[in-house]
Amino acid sequence: MSAPVILSVQSVSKAFGTAPLFRDLSLGIVEGDRVGVVGPNGSGKSTLLRILAGHETPDQGTRALRRLARVGYVPQDPTFPPEDSVEAIVTSAVAVIVKDEAEVALRVAKALSRAGFTDPTVRAGTLSGGWLKRLAIVREVACGPDVLLLDEPTNHLDVAGIVWLETLLRVERFAYLVVSHDRWFLENVAGRMIEIDRVYPAGLFETTGRYSDFLERRDEALREQAAYRDTLANRVRGEIAWLRQGAKARTTKQQARISQAGKLIDELATADDRTRTAKAGITFNASGRQTRRLVVATGVDKARGGRPIVTGLDLVVGPGLRLGLLGANGSGKSTLLQLLAGTLAPDRGTIERADDLRVVHFDQHRGGLDPAWSLKQALAGDGDTVIYHDRPVHIASWSKRFLFRFEQLGQPVGQLSGGERARVHIARLMLQPADLLLLDEPTNDLDIPTLEVLEESLLEFPGAVVLVTHDRYLLDRVSTSLLALDGAGGLTPFADLAQWLASEAQRATEATAKSETPRAAPRPASATKRLSYHEQREWERIEATILAAEEALAACCAALEDPAVISDAGELARRYAESEAASARVDSLYARWSELEAKQR
Repeated sequence: MSAPVILSVQSVSKAFGTAPLFRDLSLGIVEGDRVGVVGPNGSGKSTLLRILAGHETPDQGTRALRRLARVGYVPQDPTFPPEDSVEAIVTSAVAVIVKDEAEVALRVAKALSRAGFTDPTVRAGTLSGGWLKRLAIVREVACGPDVLLLDEPTNHLDVAGIVWLETLLRVERFAYLVVSHDRWFLENVAGRMIEIDRVYPAGLFETTGRYSDFLERRDEALREQAAYRDTLANRVRGEIAWLRQGAKARTTKQQARISQAGKLIDELATADDRTRTAKAGITFNASGRQTRRLVVATGVDKARGGRPIVTGLDLVVGPGLRLGLLGANGSGKSTLLQLLAGTLAPDRGTIERADDLRVVHFDQHRGGLDPAWSLKQALAGDGDTVIYHDRPVHIASWSKRFLFRFEQLGQPVGQLSGGERARVHIARLMLQPADLLLLDEPTNDLDIPTLEVLEESLLEFPGAVVLVTHDRYLLDRVSTSLLALDGAGGLTPFADLAQWLASEAQRATEATAKSETPRAAPRPASATKRLSYHEQREWERIEATILAAEEALAACCAALEDPAVISDAGELARRYAESEAASARVDSLYARWSELEAKQR
């Protein structure tokens, strides 16, 4: 028996101006759904999400929501009044749904705790992009949605934040649909995959299973589609040959065949148009220098705002090194890139650079792009050509390399999508010959085909690369070594991402063990008439329930220490999620115990 549908769209179409985003799309979200959505930039994923959320109206088609169902929506870049506290922001949302003040306060406290906010009075205007994203997510979760829609939720989150989000989605019961380009994240949270792309006759391809299952089935479907296209092409060639023989339309049979030939030709043209896809041409321009030591840092210290960022850094950067930087938001990864680039001086120690070192720095804020510039100005300045690999390239060819149409060249940069602006920034950097690439979150807003091209370019780049990214798949594939910053000046090297994940799990286990001093579960006092019959029964049983939950938490912590899973990043992440869920269960029970105890006073 299939699960009931909560939210659906039927035969929806949407266009901006004369450019259609998608046509005649239909999809539904049922109870318990775990849906991941992918697709190239410009395919309309964010627009479709806004239509599902009820924030935008389709040009054609309908949206249906089950009666009394509640939809939560987290946009790519959530914004809040800068002077409002995080507590006030969540409270104002929950109070619309829940009228009981005590229930509102409990939901708000639980939401902020789950997100890691230790100070409920902190103002939204002081939060980083990652903490704003956490706030937007838990605000919607606190409202108790039946289905949650998330648009690029991993953007701005650090790796620890993404693991936190994966854990949250695993333990919650609501259905969700998430648009993401983070392949590792999709592998961990999706049970059904949808790709929106004009290459498919229906405009989308859908399959059950994880992201890796989706890749296998999509490749099979595309091969079948290509085989059908080849068969169709052979039939069209035969019909064209027959037509060229001068067939006369004197009989009904001949007229029917001529008509059928026309339909086949039109079908082939449509198939060819759908399969005419392109990928961005990303190839960083290496300088070709042979120097083996590009940057040498010795005993480097750096502090900001009185807080140590880097302490005692010793690092040699040479060609072939692809160093990935790890750490929470605010731990100093961008500061370290600035030190290596020479735009920031160390407080102590030395940083020596090779003579005439050529550094290309991709800033996560993508500075240097004036929103008022036309696309042509952003790509080529005031000229009609750019110089790439010492050869002139016309702006029409250069823009096409990055998937821009010729008619877009006059469009203001401020009107481009996030993915398009990212491609513009990469195009500008590719014109600069480099010995050292410093890349600060280059993957934000890039679609998966472009990410794959970027990966290959970095793997082939002969110089040195220092990379900051939350994309664990790219980080694991590209990096030859990792360096983790703890935000207090400490730096720890790791051989690969699995080793770092194992270290983080061990650290979390030790922190839990330290915080869990031996304690007896609270003993219920004699009940009073303030407790209802059901609350009285709950009060009598809560001691045993808490003890059992603490035993389950201890078992989860012990499972994290199993040496057999240290090298298995997927299994380690799963056990870490179970540990987090068990810890949340214990916290919830103690909160309930406090609530019941308060009623006895």
